[in-house]
Amino acid sequence: MVHEIKYDGYRLRLKRDGDRVRLIIKGGYDWTKRFPWIVEAALKNRQKQFVIDGEAIVRGWTATRTSTPCTPGKHNGEVEMLAFDILALDGDDLRDLPLSMRKTNLQRLLVRRPEGIFVSDFEQGEIGPDLFRKAREFGF
Repeated sequence: MVHEIKYDGYRLRLKRDGDRVRLIIKGGYDWTKRFPWIVEAALKNRQKQFVIDGEAIVRGWTATRTSTPCTPGKHNGEVEMLAFDILALDGDDLRDLPLSMRKTNLQRLLVRRPEGIFVSDFEQGEIGPDLFRKAREFGF
């Protein structure tokens, strides 16, 4: 079992294929031009082909969906990607691998990451009740 914090951002799929990066949000809309920091970070990675699942967020921002900084034209240069899964790497589809193996691959991919994409913190194991209590203490 894996436990992660859910942030208030936009679900985002990052696809890099060589020199081309695409950022697709839920619903299939292409938001590549809206989040330049994420694109730059993806292009700085040594790996030339990968697909990451995550969320577009601005760290430290607490807001409702209607006032999120991801709204077109607001704070777009500050938007980073919180990566929580890797779906493909070097042309290999990883979706059939256990989540723990995909998380390991994601951490390796982003170990020397440039700013703009970071791995979501997570905890493994049967810690649900304790984690829930701690999350409530932090106001999540």
